[in-house]
Amino acid sequence: MDNIKWIFFDIGSTLVDETECYKKRFEEAVKNTDIPYEEIENKVIEFSKRNLKGDHEAVKYYNLSLPKWHNELEILYPEAKSVLKKLKEKGFKLGIIANQSLGTKERLRSRGILKYFDVVAASAEEGVAKPDLKLFEAALKRAECKPQNAVMVGDRLDNDIVPAHKIGMKTIWIKQGFSKYSTPKNESEKADFVVDNLNKILDIFI
Repeated sequence: MDNIKWIFFDIGSTLVDETECYKKRFEEAVKNTDIPYEEIENKVIEFSKRNLKGDHEAVKYYNLSLPKWHNELEILYPEAKSVLKKLKEKGFKLGIIANQSLGTKERLRSRGILKYFDVVAASAEEGVAKPDLKLFEAALKRAECKPQNAVMVGDRLDNDIVPAHKIGMKTIWIKQGFSKYSTPKNESEKADFVVDNLNKILDIFI
């Protein structure tokens, strides 16, 4: 990966631990029903193993409505800051390519990591969401970076690995959150590198 100048990150289940957000979503989804919490969680895992968006598919399966997402329950993975700092010190430019609600920069700032990013391309502000290649194109254009000089780090095969490959970027699949239950089913879903936490990214670049 000698020619890599830019490292782009997804946010959810990549830099940010969403465990409590999902717990809250499942609790609210089954409230006032006779469906046990464990049952919907297992259904989410089952759909995730089929490379689908588990929480969305599970509520559809039970004919429930999808509760709102509680951003306030997101927390940074403990190693996130030190990993970003070390990559910056090594000379890499860092960016964000993520599907997020409005206010991404403010949330990154409140978590103390906005300063590490040179480009932030988030779906709500850009008006286009992953896996649409336009979000990747917008980020690369702003970075003045060719796809072959960039790598995408993300947890989702469908939203991160497949489109990044398609556009010509290198890829790192980080197996965190429910997407860790996924299995690449074809070449386009196979990442160049697979890690199970952020610290392992340093082994690739440093």
